[in-house]
Amino acid sequence: MYRVGVDVGGTFTDVVAVHDDGSVTLAKAPSTPEDQSIGVMAGLERLAERLNTDLPGLFRQTERIVHGATVATNALLERKGAKVGLLTTEGHRDVLEMREGLKPDRYNLRMPPAPPLIPRRRRLGVAERMRPDGRVEVPLDASSLKAAIETLKQDQVEAVAVCYLHAYKDPSHEQATAEAVREAMPGVYITISADVLPQIKEFERVSTTAVNAYVGPAVGRYLSQLEKRLEAAGYSGPVLIILSHGGVAPVADTIRLAAGTVLSGPAGGVAGARRSAELLGVPDLIPFDMGGTSTDISLISGGEAALSSDRGVGGERVALPSLDIVSIASGGGSIARVDAGGVLHVGPESAGAVPGPACYGRGGTQPTTTDASVVLGLLDAENFLGGAATLDMPAAEKALDGLAKALNVDRMTAAEGVHRVLNTTMAEGVRLVSVRRGVDPRKFALLSFGGAAGVHITEIARALEVNRVFAPRVASVLSAWGMLATDLRFEAARSHIGDANTLDADGLKELFRELEGEARARLERAEFKGEVVIKPSADMRYGEQIFEIDVALDGLDFNSPDLMNEVARRFHARHEELFTYSLPDQEPVLVNARAAAIGVLPALPQEPSAPPSEKAPPRSHRKVYLSGAWVETPIYDFDTLAPGQKIEGPAIVESETTTVVLRSGDEATTTPFRWLDIAVAKEEKR
Repeated sequence: MYRVGVDVGGTFTDVVAVHDDGSVTLAKAPSTPEDQSIGVMAGLERLAERLNTDLPGLFRQTERIVHGATVATNALLERKGAKVGLLTTEGHRDVLEMREGLKPDRYNLRMPPAPPLIPRRRRLGVAERMRPDGRVEVPLDASSLKAAIETLKQDQVEAVAVCYLHAYKDPSHEQATAEAVREAMPGVYITISADVLPQIKEFERVSTTAVNAYVGPAVGRYLSQLEKRLEAAGYSGPVLIILSHGGVAPVADTIRLAAGTVLSGPAGGVAGARRSAELLGVPDLIPFDMGGTSTDISLISGGEAALSSDRGVGGERVALPSLDIVSIASGGGSIARVDAGGVLHVGPESAGAVPGPACYGRGGTQPTTTDASVVLGLLDAENFLGGAATLDMPAAEKALDGLAKALNVDRMTAAEGVHRVLNTTMAEGVRLVSVRRGVDPRKFALLSFGGAAGVHITEIARALEVNRVFAPRVASVLSAWGMLATDLRFEAARSHIGDANTLDADGLKELFRELEGEARARLERAEFKGEVVIKPSADMRYGEQIFEIDVALDGLDFNSPDLMNEVARRFHARHEELFTYSLPDQEPVLVNARAAAIGVLPALPQEPSAPPSEKAPPRSHRKVYLSGAWVETPIYDFDTLAPGQKIEGPAIVESETTTVVLRSGDEATTTPFRWLDIAVAKEEKR
């Protein structure tokens, strides 16, 4: 039997199948932004061909499909979501526009205010009000609600978000409103804050609920279309979608909480990195995922990835728990340009999948990172994607010549400049992820994956003074592969504000018992029958702080008479770990309680170790432009390397979908399952 992972990227859709014996088969197909399911099915067809079968034959042997969807992300970034109406407590319609009173760049006095996701005319107040303790101050007024619904109906909205004041304490008004909307506007996507984010902080709650309504219809249409295509092709098994927190959920739950998919694709990469840390026995990794349009960077410390509820996507706040990932608009398709002052910039604009880099021959004319790599000889123009495609060298040269003219330099200097600027940008991204958490990146190893990372990774490591890099053989599809190492995960949360030393231990124990019950019930609705692991946690802060940190409470004895002191101790330790200091004399405040119910799926089998074999000689040689000169460089076939084989740079290691560049002084050793373990030279030898 197979488990199949699918990751839709900006340029390519990656598909990977893992057999019961751990063997891995991968395929790629061009992404189809107009309807991503077309590219997904094309990728599955290519995968079937690789496995010497057809699509129905593959599906008969497929246990499950796990998918990383980018529909919600694209809808937010491109502002192509649904036409949404917001129903909120009378007098609070402008919370979405006032935000928190802060601009993204608070010292930029000329920065215009961020446009709200829902315009004011579709943000309507309803006469009702709850108190913070859950008491009803103003009952839900039926006539006010009816008038608001009628206004949205006349405006022909596609989705309705409902977010009433203090609904996290009592959702009855929101639930009654949803029922009234459903009756008056059948077929409209409806979401209430009590289902999306039942916790305090009004702006975070209304923003996340609005985002959920904005992306929900698009996510629903896409997943429904994908299920229809899969069913028509003969697949009847489960389809699971990876969510931003790194767990997976069935399609129905994903559509209900569509905002949970805004970091779906990158979450697969972190899951793959966590699995890689286990396989390599290296618990401290910086995953570096460079694709065609962006680069995602995260942190694996002690074998675990950090979660955060303080995320923004496309300028919108999404306060759902998600893996802490930093995305940089730099990738293989990043466009290089020269500004009016003669300064070279690379990105954030990207050529994407269409028209793509000039060398793809799809009509692109602007110089990109990939074009520079082709001109420098780092990518084999005659043998791209394992010979499945060729790259248009003259088109790449023409694009770089235009850039060189603008810079008043020669073509090769311009191409090296593109790489230098891009590598500097990405090294700063790694520093952003690590140093801001008090972590020294020099004590970590880089994990290189994504289609474009291997070309740049050793230079980035050198800039960071990181001396070790790992490059998996599944590097180009590690996100899709990693999705298969995830479990079902459902979360329940509730606000419970109070100083840790004054909270009632019995009350806190009962709260977590209720949250566990809610989370388990969601697993049961998903018809999960296997092992369940409960992970309790809390959002906590010091009294004068305005932000919370996530504190893991798993393994805590909730029957202990010292329960609250132990909760406080865990908070102080976590604060020290994140920010290098703690204040034990101050009482921490517990803001939100959480419980995650994890349905443990069968572990991803480890790829079998390769048998001992003779060291593979270079497959060929070609001239590569390295450090200002053409160098006759050996080219190795990644798939034929022997375990324990050492390769000294300069050299290039190629597979069908991955190219890894070793500079002078670098040395790579293949692991037992033939990944590259690269010792990076402090300075490239000349």
